[in-house]
Amino acid sequence: MTKLVVLPGWGLATAPLQPLAAALLARGIEVQVAALPLVAEHSLEGYLGALDQQLPDDVWLAGWSLGGMLATALAARRGARCAGLISLASNLRFVASQDWPSAMPASTFAAFVEGCAADPGATLKRFALLCAQGAANARQLSRELLANVAATSAPELLAGLELLAALDNREALASFSGAQLHLLAGADGLVPAAAWAAIQHLAAQAPGQTQVELIESLSHALCLEQPQLIAQRMAQFIDEVGHD
Repeated sequence: MTKLVVLPGWGLATAPLQPLAAALLARGIEVQVAALPLVAEHSLEGYLGALDQQLPDDVWLAGWSLGGMLATALAARRGARCAGLISLASNLRFVASQDWPSAMPASTFAAFVEGCAADPGATLKRFALLCAQGAANARQLSRELLANVAATSAPELLAGLELLAALDNREALASFSGAQLHLLAGADGLVPAAAWAAIQHLAAQAPGQTQVELIESLSHALCLEQPQLIAQRMAQFIDEVGHD
């Protein structure tokens, strides 16, 4: 049975990923939804080292949003010790720069950090609304996300935002030799749909089997919005790789 570890996004517990995990299990994939380590004391390199120690070797690494960015960085770090990589609604850089414009504007991100420092609860509520933006059932989806926010302190939330700002996975994606699938959402309120083309361009340089797909009309919370659809695509890719 294929083994896969899924990492959650910023500020949210593992509960939003449980429907996806159940759908994957029904398709014959053994899934571990792993909580992110506390990040308040870690540099990016130290955090990736802690994550590497925490997670089993020789499994597929997957993740949603920040979790997908961390899975990508860890896959490149592990190399042959990673069976494959799947990211869900994850950009290669979360904050826009001159050479990576398809991301959240730096001014918007700075205001988000400022808001988190002043009122973490209100910021998490805003984050849940942004995650659900574009979904057919946005109001219900945001309520489900808010019901499962992580029991995380303000310093830990801010440290997580520092991780988001620091991660740059362009080299990681292009250098990872294993199979990788990156699923993006067309109605995403946090990762611009335009990132799809930029990620696809870099993915073409990767030595392993790589696919980048944009699923129209889904929100940033695609794994909770349509767990069966996402599980189907993930399982299909894993099966395709296994039969090559």
